[in-house]
Amino acid sequence: MAPPAKTLSRHQAVAAARQRLLDADVDTADEDARLLLRAATGLTRLELATQPESALTPEQSLLLDQYLMRREAHEPVSRILGSRGFWTVDVLVTPNVLDPRPDTETLVETALTLVENTANAPLKILELGAGSGAIACALLSELPRAEAIVVDLSPHACQASKANLTRCGFNNRAFVLQARWYEAIEGQFDLIICNPPYIASTELNTLPPSVRLYDPLLALDGGEDGLDCYRAIIQDLPRMLKSRGLVIFELGYGQAADVRHMLEGMNLEVEKIARDLGGHERALAARAPKRDQLAI
Repeated sequence: MAPPAKTLSRHQAVAAARQRLLDADVDTADEDARLLLRAATGLTRLELATQPESALTPEQSLLLDQYLMRREAHEPVSRILGSRGFWTVDVLVTPNVLDPRPDTETLVETALTLVENTANAPLKILELGAGSGAIACALLSELPRAEAIVVDLSPHACQASKANLTRCGFNNRAFVLQARWYEAIEGQFDLIICNPPYIASTELNTLPPSVRLYDPLLALDGGEDGLDCYRAIIQDLPRMLKSRGLVIFELGYGQAADVRHMLEGMNLEVEKIARDLGGHERALAARAPKRDQLAI
C-alpha cells in the first residue's frame, strides 16, 4: 500500500508552489503562488496571512496542483481563474479574447484625464476591437451618464463583451455589435478608444508563451509592420468624431511616431502620449478639429 500523501500547511504549500513556478521560469512566481493557493482554497488574503499553519485538505491540494500544472505551461493566471481585475471592475476572461493587461489601464486613465465634463456629460463612446469589453466597462464605471457602442469582429468576443457589461451592470448603457471597425455604425462620437492588434506578423513567433499560446491570433496580428489596423481606423476618423472629439489608441513598442504621423495627416491634433508603468509609450490621444457649428 502506498503511503499517504504528505499534508502541507498553507505556508508550506505557498513555498512549494513558488519553487515549482520558479523552476518553470515564471517571472511572477511569488505573486502567482499566493493567488493560485487562495483560488484553490477560497481563502482571503487576511486568512492566508493569519492562519499559515492550517493544513490544506486533499481536495484543495489536488486543485492547487492542477492550477500549478497549467501555470507551469505559462497559461496566464487570469485564464486559469477565468477572470481578471481591470481598473475598478472584474471581467471574465475567455479563451477567445485578449487577456486585458494592466498596461491597457493607461488608456482609461488618459481618457478620463482628457474627456471634457466627465462627471455630467452624456458622452457617446465607441470601443473598437473590444475583446472582453474591459475598457468600455472601466469607462462606464467612471462616467455615469455615458453610453457606449462596443464593436468586435469576433462573435466570441462579442459574447464576452456582452457578458462583462452585464456582469458589471452596464448592459443598459451599452450595445454590442459584431462588425469590422465602423461597418454599420452611424453617427459621431465624443470618444473613440481602441486597443488594436499591433504585433508585426513576423514577430508573432517571438512573443512570450503566455501570449503566443493563449491570446487569439486575431487580437495580435497587426500585419506586416504592425500598423494595418491603425491605417484602417484612422482613414475614417474625421467622419466618426464629433467636433473636438477624442480618439485614444494603445500603442506597441516604437509605434508612436508612425501613428502620430497618420493622425496628423487626417488633420487630427495629437494631444497626449502617455507612458505605462514600465515607461513605454502606451496610449496616444488625438482630438478632432473644432467644426463650424453651421457646417453640415
